Amino acid sequence: MFPAVAAGGVDGEEFAETWWGRAWLEALESTALDTARLARGRDYASGGHVGRITVAPGRISAPVTGSRPYPYRAELRLRPFSDAVWEAFLDGVAARPAHLAALLGRTLPRALAERGDETGVRLLPGPGDLVPRCSCPDRGHPCKHAAALCFQAARLLDADPFVLLLMRGRGERELLDELSRRNATHSADTERAARATLPVVPARAALQARELPPLPPPLTVPEHPGRPPVLPTADDPAVDPVAVELLAADAAARARACLAAAQAAAASPEHSGTAPREGLGAASRERSGDASPEHGSSPFPARTLWEDAIRLVAGAHPTSGLTASTREIYRGVAEATGRPVSDVARAVAAWRQGGAEGLDLLESTWDPPAGDFDRARSALSSADLPSLRPRHNHLTDADRGIQLRFGRDGRWYPYESDPGTEDWWPTGRADADPVGALTPLLATE
Repeated sequence: MFPAVAAGGVDGEEFAETWWGRAWLEALESTALDTARLARGRDYASGGHVGRITVAPGRISAPVTGSRPYPYRAELRLRPFSDAVWEAFLDGVAARPAHLAALLGRTLPRALAERGDETGVRLLPGPGDLVPRCSCPDRGHPCKHAAALCFQAARLLDADPFVLLLMRGRGERELLDELSRRNATHSADTERAARATLPVVPARAALQARELPPLPPPLTVPEHPGRPPVLPTADDPAVDPVAVELLAADAAARARACLAAAQAAAASPEHSGTAPREGLGAASRERSGDASPEHGSSPFPARTLWEDAIRLVAGAHPTSGLTASTREIYRGVAEATGRPVSDVARAVAAWRQGGAEGLDLLESTWDPPAGDFDRARSALSSADLPSLRPRHNHLTDADRGIQLRFGRDGRWYPYESDPGTEDWWPTGRADADPVGALTPLLATE
């Protein structure tokens, strides 16, 4: 069940931004017998007449309020896949890691969903596949209430294509568990096939003395840490798969940082003749907090429970939006730290803006010395930007709802609030130039 989608904006606004959301609307519009009813349904959707939406295998439904005081029950039906069709679909996805990665990123590849040329299955509805139903007396195909539901459902599909998969008969967790199992099986089969083709070397030839070539150079540090596989639902309620996946992703990120520190130490002039083993030892000392000044600061500084919780949440799927999984994580952090969920969301935004420095600026102020802070006001004035009132390390225009916060790292952190209030939220990226930090805020006014 999904909460009622907020009312739409101005006339002409698109209800679907993704290609699969638009394909969903086209499936109903292509068979509509009365375009006037479609236009009326669009107005209902824009006006917030569609209530809480329920999605189940084979149908999607919601109460829709019309001209009468009580709502009608509108429904859109879509035939679920049979077990044989699901087998073909899942096999096709498991054989293509890029498809699985796209689904985890809340994206539908066209080859997977529209044409079905790789799985033999068409996921999206075609013309006539969506069957509208409504409890109103209007016998139109569709009536304005079912059309309104179709428009709002397109918004749900934009944010979460797993809604479409649920209508076809399988829920998100069930699908991810099955795809994880099939992906592991597919990888094992591929590995066995590769081992079967290895050449056979006689033991006498392998043990014969010979000059060995030099060892290859060490592998470069990957640009990004790897993502852990999706874990199946655990039978033990004490085990939270989402939390385990989050910790595994964090461990991968820390391992990459440790490796980068080790290679940097090995490449430094003072270690020019040192073996890589000693470089790794230096990184290990840094991680444990025993690093001396000549070895640099630790890549893993000590943090409070609140700081480390926010760091973990901020690094979890930073581009996937506020999904059901992240909402659950936010609630868990709020409960564990005794903070409201809104504080968690605000702190995550601050961490993504500037890491530990961004979080510190969110929760505390300081008095910067004369210099860069004072010169920033002159720079803003020279650029014909609004005059901001200084207080501590803040430059604020409360009437416009804009603010710059000066960090100890010498950067300016932009904040926004509703005009006349003090509900400040981190917005945009930190910038060493106050003009560069403030200009994007003014562009959104």
